Amino acid sequence: MNFTDLKIFLHLTQTQNFSKTATQNHMSPSTLSRQIQRMEEEIGQPLFLRDNRQVVLTETGTKFLVFAQQHWNNWQQFRQQLQSDSQELYGELKLFCSVTAAYSHLPPVLEKFRSRYPKVEIQLTTGDPALAVKMVVEQQADLALAGRPLNLPHSIEFQHIDDISLSLIAPRVACSATQLLQQDPVDWQQIPFILPVEGPARQRIEQWLQQKKIKHPKIYATVSGHEGIMSMVALGCGLALLPDVVIKNSPMNTQVSSLNLDIPIEPFELGICVQKRSLASPLVKAFWSIL
Repeated sequence: MNFTDLKIFLHLTQTQNFSKTATQNHMSPSTLSRQIQRMEEEIGQPLFLRDNRQVVLTETGTKFLVFAQQHWNNWQQFRQQLQSDSQELYGELKLFCSVTAAYSHLPPVLEKFRSRYPKVEIQLTTGDPALAVKMVVEQQADLALAGRPLNLPHSIEFQHIDDISLSLIAPRVACSATQLLQQDPVDWQQIPFILPVEGPARQRIEQWLQQKKIKHPKIYATVSGHEGIMSMVALGCGLALLPDVVIKNSPMNTQVSSLNLDIPIEPFELGICVQKRSLASPLVKAFWSIL
């Protein structure tokens, strides 16, 4: 087993899809399958449970994931140490951010970094912004664009880059939610809400609900990812509190309306987070220095 095997294994645990991992690593799915089978034969136990849709780690696979992450990170750090005396950095840097942040806030940072360090390979993963800090804590990403949580882990360094305002949005299509909003006064207890599973936006809506003394809000759904929430509001499923940058950049922004609130919603900080100990890495340190 070599470091390329570890890289392929880690990539597959992120995509949970043989076709995606094969395509992004320039190989056929059958070649990837044989490579994973060879690793499983070497270990003596299966690493993944497979079906037609995705792959899931077995108990052995979960244990091997910890091993693979540690040794892959050690290999990257060793490579970086070998070239620490050189001005020209190379290697791989893993970044995580939401789909919206990938084009709203990340491009100017990436452009500056790429112009200085063109030989550094950027591995960008997008997903639910509520998972950003967790991705860094669990070493699945070197750095992540994240909303600052109310309780930032002590092991994490956070660099502020913007303040993110939020709005409470409602569908423009006729539905039960819009009918309830026309009442005077509005019975907030009966209005359906669509909430993020977790994260800063979830914390802000919970604070607002408390301020409005809505003890038992009517929850239509909880959703991972702001973009999915935006679609559900546009379809008339309920109200939601979302970052304005998500609303502005959504292709469905003409199908929702922002409500005027008597109680303002506090913005949250957007920044880049990293494990403090990772700042010793030349690649991470170089990225951090341009912020």
